[in-house]
Amino acid sequence: MIENGVASRAGLNGGATAAGEAVGRVLGTQAASPLSFWVGVEPGRVLQLDDVVVTRREVPGVGQVLVAGVVVGVEARHEGAGFDSDVFLIADGALPAAVMESAEVRVTRVEPEVFVPPVPGAVVFKAEAGDRDQALYFDVMERRIPMGLGRDGAPLYVNFDFMDGTRGAHVSISGVSGVATKTSFATFLLYSIFNSGVLDAEAANTKALIFSVKGEDLLFLDHANTRLDDAGARAYGMLGLPAKPFGSVHVFAPPRPGDVNGVPHVSARTHGVGAFYWTLREFCDQELLRFAFADADDERAQYSLLIGQVAARLQSWAETAGESGAVMVRLPDGTATPVCRTFADLVDVVADQLTDDETRSTWTGAQTPLGTVNAFLRRLRSAVRPLSPIIRGDLPPGRAHSISTSDAQVSIVDLHNLPERAQRFVVGVVLRGEFARKESSGTARPLLFVVLDELNKYAPREGDSPIKEILLDVAERGRSLGVILIGAQQTASEVERRIVANCAVRVAGRLDPAEATRSEYGWLPPAVRERATIAKPGTMFVAQPEIPVPLAVTFPFPAWATRPAEAGPPPAGARALTQGSRPPDPFAGLPGADDDIPPF
Repeated sequence: MIENGVASRAGLNGGATAAGEAVGRVLGTQAASPLSFWVGVEPGRVLQLDDVVVTRREVPGVGQVLVAGVVVGVEARHEGAGFDSDVFLIADGALPAAVMESAEVRVTRVEPEVFVPPVPGAVVFKAEAGDRDQALYFDVMERRIPMGLGRDGAPLYVNFDFMDGTRGAHVSISGVSGVATKTSFATFLLYSIFNSGVLDAEAANTKALIFSVKGEDLLFLDHANTRLDDAGARAYGMLGLPAKPFGSVHVFAPPRPGDVNGVPHVSARTHGVGAFYWTLREFCDQELLRFAFADADDERAQYSLLIGQVAARLQSWAETAGESGAVMVRLPDGTATPVCRTFADLVDVVADQLTDDETRSTWTGAQTPLGTVNAFLRRLRSAVRPLSPIIRGDLPPGRAHSISTSDAQVSIVDLHNLPERAQRFVVGVVLRGEFARKESSGTARPLLFVVLDELNKYAPREGDSPIKEILLDVAERGRSLGVILIGAQQTASEVERRIVANCAVRVAGRLDPAEATRSEYGWLPPAVRERATIAKPGTMFVAQPEIPVPLAVTFPFPAWATRPAEAGPPPAGARALTQGSRPPDPFAGLPGADDDIPPF
């Protein structure tokens, strides 16, 4: 029986109550406060990290006050031992002592908000059902999406209001590459958003744009995972989600090198794939030259102003030459350059004009030192090899080649076959286009989720670049435009601070011990930081604004293929490749050197 928050010894040993299993009492040897307290664990009971517990106290004039929290530390010790060697005497029965376990609880909620400490000796229960929802604020989340299971095997949720821009937006995921399963968690979040019902009527029009840089692992999201077992399927059932792959996926890949028809450069996937590239005409009209200089150090170089001048001249003077997107440059004196059908041709034209003393000033707009011009040209020529496959004027006309999010619910841009400089170009141009499209629509709905790995490469803390400017714009204004960033990085300490600061939801998987000590992980309590350095793949620590303590989440094994070796049969009605007919690879889907078992 409980009186004024205190139970008799018999009542505690009585086991479960309406509030859940009684596990101990508030300690009196440690100071209890409205923010934290210690629990003495009853013999035969167990408290572990991440358990949710509740206790109650009668407050005069108020009534019963619930104090709920999460276990953030657990200790065990011998009471009665004075020396380290006493442990042996106690084990042999020669010295009387008792084993005492205690747990530190970080308070998450006081309801009603009367901030009084729990009374020493008050019974502490494991939170179940309504108490658990109240302790973790799930009861006030009008739109919540499942993000995985807790240590108690019950679902954990994230408030969608802090993801869709209503009260906040954006997600930052950090962790060691190959161990933290950052991309797997990002795709699970997307899957949960699309299938939890939180989008209601907007589900069909909400889109996701994923940039893939890790082989062809993400190209099979619409294929069932052959390694999903019954236990994994049951986990989806506990979360209220169907255990099935993504329903609508379209893949964009760069053209295959040397192919005159521009067939997408993919090996294992043979349907729902389109080639992407930009014609020379589009390159000039859209002033894409600045994205050929997308490294952070380019914006600090002396030739940065020259980039804008040359891009403006190309936009004004380039003329279409044929239907394949080739161009020629009509100069101010009325003469025209030879037709440019490749990016190398266009670079040669620009180089000829800038190295000629008579034409240089018409391109630069002012007297520009020859050293600056030469530095610009060296950097431009170095872009020929990485960008030539995706800036074209020599492919057959009349075919779709633009990256669009309108074709499917999930659009995947495969970058793994492109050099890093070309990857930067694609990410920058596509993000600029999608951001401009959302800006011109005048409404935040439907939402566009952008999944970008290696965020520290595209938005580094030091320096400036066109891509970094766009990502900052997305982080700071994307909430009002319905563009939601799900960024992943190995080291949050190397990402632009303003981007990370604008992320309402922060996630950490396995962390490098040195990285875990950085101030960017201040949202992780010290004990959780230590745990993050030994976290198993599939375990994430998630912080969201409503809950003052990060939650340890285990998300289910993917129901969609995460690599070619796991891919089941293609979805019904899938269309085969139409750009440049080639037979399917008979060895597609068989495990190879790159198809290691994922660390789950």
